[in-house]
Amino acid sequence: MPNIQKVLIANRGEIALRILRACKELGIATVAVHSTADANAMHVRLADESVCIGPPAARDSYLNIPSLLAAAEITGADAVHPGYGFLSENARFAEILEEHGLVFIGPKPEHIRIMGDKIAAKQTARRLGIPVVPGSDGGVTDDEEARRVAEGIGFPVLVKAASGGGGRGMKVAMTADDLSEALQTARSEAKAAFGDDAVYLEKYLIHPRHIEVQVLGDGEGAAIHLGERDCSLQRRHQKVWEEAPSPALTQEEREKIGETVAHAMRELKYRGVGTIEFLYENGEFYFIEMNTRIQVEHPVTEMITGIDLINEQIRIASGARLSIAQEDVTFRGHAIECRVNAENAETFRPSPGRIEYYHVPGGLGVRVDSAAYQGYSIPPNYDSMIGKLIVHGRNRAECLMRLRRALDEFVVDGVDTTLPLFRRLVRNPSIQDGDYDIHWLETMLAETSGRGDA
Repeated sequence: MPNIQKVLIANRGEIALRILRACKELGIATVAVHSTADANAMHVRLADESVCIGPPAARDSYLNIPSLLAAAEITGADAVHPGYGFLSENARFAEILEEHGLVFIGPKPEHIRIMGDKIAAKQTARRLGIPVVPGSDGGVTDDEEARRVAEGIGFPVLVKAASGGGGRGMKVAMTADDLSEALQTARSEAKAAFGDDAVYLEKYLIHPRHIEVQVLGDGEGAAIHLGERDCSLQRRHQKVWEEAPSPALTQEEREKIGETVAHAMRELKYRGVGTIEFLYENGEFYFIEMNTRIQVEHPVTEMITGIDLINEQIRIASGARLSIAQEDVTFRGHAIECRVNAENAETFRPSPGRIEYYHVPGGLGVRVDSAAYQGYSIPPNYDSMIGKLIVHGRNRAECLMRLRRALDEFVVDGVDTTLPLFRRLVRNPSIQDGDYDIHWLETMLAETSGRGDA
């Protein structure tokens, strides 16, 4: 069993700080890597050691594997935590670390590779008994084949890139007349974004919710689920607001899908944390993908279970078995997370720059995961997240009221933020009733943009 002594954190921003805190609580030394743009970042200030790994461009720093290896060697780190994004779901990176005697705090490389290919992931999910969206068995090679598949599952259909995510290489064909153009556009986008123009087809659901199930496995055949999160409030396929438990599911539904997923992870002998993502409509779940990393929204699950997911990641990477059995998992209350970005709340244009004044909310049940501070300059080179506001209440109604109060306390001056959007959302009757799907937010924004109240 590897005894991890020093972790190199191969990431930046709030997730780097989150990992650093978990390491400190476990008595593990930390190494922060950073680009020149992040020299004054909070995780760099708080880590035991720090190493500059390159210029601002991610490809020259946070995605530069030789530089990361050199930093690990220089500092004597024996493990690497990739966080989310960057190299977190790069199977080759995980293999290279293992080849150099470093512990990768994440899943087995083969599981990253399988689940990183959406076609292979869907085939694996079907084999493991996870319900999938009706669609092609694999990639479609020409328009005629695509037309046959589409007619078999029924229009509308969704054309999706086999690699990548974030909504790129994804197009809807409402009718047969739309299919050729959707295929051509999706292939072009997929080739440009991921270097792979392979696409496949799925049934397009009209009003689904986005439900994901958090899993935890030890790589030896033990695995549990930690409930679901509802991530249906999205803009351009990017999650904006997440909550747990979902206001749409019955207790019977959540227990059934949770056990289905946990059983599949036992069969797979999955290691570490992971998230199985579904579309949910009319009482049915349809697998869309698996994320083989810690999620941005993981604090929502931590708040309702009391389980530190980063801590568990590190323990499992050290060779430990699961510290908790399924019957010991207790769900308490309700939690909601808002992703606060440095963006204009109306145009969503990024707003990098210096934070002149910064005050985060506090009080019972309020958590802010952020690496920002007063005087910090948000660089234009990376994503625009300032931080995550997470609140917990004994029930959803209390949680919403606490969120309303916390949002009103949150002050960030000097840059535009999405805080005004969340102050609107928390007061919206549809949100208060839990009555929304994955299209709701964009529809609401489109309807209000012309009235000047967005």
